[in-house]
Amino acid sequence: MNRGLILDPSAKRIDDISDPGPDLESLAGKVIGFRVDELWRSWDWVSEVWSEMLERDGAIVRFWRARGRTGEVGAEVLRELEAFTKTLDAAVVGLANCGSCTSWTIHDALWAAKNDIPTVAVATDHFEQLAGNLARRGGRSGLRLHVLPYPLDIRQKAEVHDIARDHYRSFLRTLGVRDRLAIQSAA
Repeated sequence: MNRGLILDPSAKRIDDISDPGPDLESLAGKVIGFRVDELWRSWDWVSEVWSEMLERDGAIVRFWRARGRTGEVGAEVLRELEAFTKTLDAAVVGLANCGSCTSWTIHDALWAAKNDIPTVAVATDHFEQLAGNLARRGGRSGLRLHVLPYPLDIRQKAEVHDIARDHYRSFLRTLGVRDRLAIQSAA
C-alpha cells in the first residue's frame, strides 16, 4: 500500500497577522497616499473624488502611480513604492479589478502595511474573495479591504464619481477614522 501526504491549502500561516493594523482615527493634518495604476480609469476617478473630500476634511493627499513590474523598471518601482509609503500616515491602494491587478494591489498594500500605517486595499466586489485570499497568503489576513461595485470601469465618469461619493464615509470607517466625519451622512 502506498502512502501519501495531503496538504491543506486552506491552512493559515503561523505568522499570519489577523489584526487590521492601526486606525487612522482622524484626518486633520494626516498624509494619505493613493497608489494608482496605469490600467483603471475608474480608480483614477474614485481616487480623484476621495482625494478632494479628504483634503476638504483636513488631510494632505499624495499620489503615486505604479507601472511595469519586471526587470530594472520593476526594481525601480519597488524602490519608489518603499520611498512613497515611508512618507505616509495612511495608504490607499487600488484597484483590485482583474487577476493580475488584484495581485499587485494586494502586494503593494502589504508593502505599505508593513510600515505599520493604516492601509486599505480597494477592490471591486467581483475580486473581493481573491483579494482576501491573496492577503491571507501574504501573511496578513486582517488587511483592510474596501469593496466597490463591479463592473466599475465600464461606467461613465459621472456615475463613478457618484459611487465614490456614496462610498466615502464607509471608506473612512474602513480606514479606521472614528471621528464625526466617518459617521455623518455624505455631503
